[in-house]
Amino acid sequence: MAASPAPERRAAIERAVAELLTACGLQLDHKDLVSTPTRVARVWSEEFLAGFAMDPAQILGDPVVGEGASELVLVRGLPFHGLCPHHLLPYTGTAAVAYLPAGRLAGFSRLGDLVTCFTRRLTLQERACNDIADALIEHLGARGAGCVMRARHTCLSVPGNKHGAEVVTSSLRGALRDRPDLQALLVA
Repeated sequence: MAASPAPERRAAIERAVAELLTACGLQLDHKDLVSTPTRVARVWSEEFLAGFAMDPAQILGDPVVGEGASELVLVRGLPFHGLCPHHLLPYTGTAAVAYLPAGRLAGFSRLGDLVTCFTRRLTLQERACNDIADALIEHLGARGAGCVMRARHTCLSVPGNKHGAEVVTSSLRGALRDRPDLQALLVA
């Protein structure tokens, strides 16, 4: 779904990684580092930053008209990974995404695509969580929306030796803010 980065951008990432490794005093001709700049450029382009090329309006566009569909739609266990903008270290976890339809339904897989769109960026988990809930209101016209994300952050576990710590964020919008019964389903 994400567009491939321009070849010149990928080449620039390779050069930057090579400069970083050299600045760290490492020899790029070492057998373990020979292809490292190329591999890093690929993973950053295809995995860590691919969300910037994704459009939430397009992901949620072309919804199914769901007459009478007004009850909670919830998908749990959506895997994601992101990249902390403060330390450039990855975090991984799962998201639960829910919305109260207002006559338009998105395919379940599109909710997973929406999570990918907002997490494969340099972004905070808190911001991605908010962006997902906001996109459901804005682009799907949902009466209410929510997102709960649980993740383990390398920037928390490595420097702070807080291995196993889990960060949980939640965002509730519209009618979901006033429905503790539905909120309980989202955080279960």
